[in-house]
Amino acid sequence: MQEPISSLSREWLPFFVRGASGTESVQIAFTSPGVEPDEADWTEAEWNPASITAKGAEARILFGPGGTTSRSEGTYQVWVRVVAPPQQPVLPAGLIYVV
Repeated sequence: MQEPISSLSREWLPFFVRGASGTESVQIAFTSPGVEPDEADWTEAEWNPASITAKGAEARILFGPGGTTSRSEGTYQVWVRVVAPPQQPVLPAGLIYVV
């Protein structure tokens, strides 16, 4: 179980994507658990340049007040979408707990 995140905190949330080169476009969505994201749910994210290896790269988003995105208290399913035409994998990335 992941440690909860305070709703007052602003921090990078990292998600490792196996096989990513770190040059593709990457987006992250937060939904209710068990709900797949709609097109409007996606937010632009970025790759952590220090994380890029032959095995993949770490997608990240600045989460919290004043960050790229934030959510109120609750539990959210995280999704990562890599746009690398012709492929566009959508990957479930676990749950986050905002308290």
